[in-house]
Amino acid sequence: MSEEKEYLSQEKFNELKKELSYLKSVRRKEIAEQLDFAKAFGDLKENAEYHEARQSQGEAEDRIAKLEEMLKQAVIIKENHKGGPVTVGSKVTFQKSGDKAEQCYQIVGSEEANTKEGKISNKSPIGKALMGKLKGDKFECKTPTGIVECTVINVE
Repeated sequence: MSEEKEYLSQEKFNELKKELSYLKSVRRKEIAEQLDFAKAFGDLKENAEYHEARQSQGEAEDRIAKLEEMLKQAVIIKENHKGGPVTVGSKVTFQKSGDKAEQCYQIVGSEEANTKEGKISNKSPIGKALMGKLKGDKFECKTPTGIVECTVINVE
């Protein structure tokens, strides 16, 4: 798997650890019971319950592997930035050229990105463009509508 760092807040790290623990201790047992129950129906080739349980098992094991790798590569981000260059955890206010409205986002790891909550990934086009910028810096960002010029208004 990837050796790339996964940036997470402490809260998200704890949430993912809890999910992993649930999957390993509870969900695996539930699926094993479903498999045993489905086997009782006989012929496994045409046993829908068995195939559904096997699919659930595969999905759970995939998620377990993904979570284990993510937690192994996790870097906990600090949210107490005061100025300086934009890093993961920074809250950045910027303005697109020609717009009067300012936009404010927190730069987070991809697992926590949620634009409705004002969180963008450090791997997104805007997140990548913002990394390392200082208050007053201008930057360009490639968007689906073309290249946009922006200015950093504030970094927290």
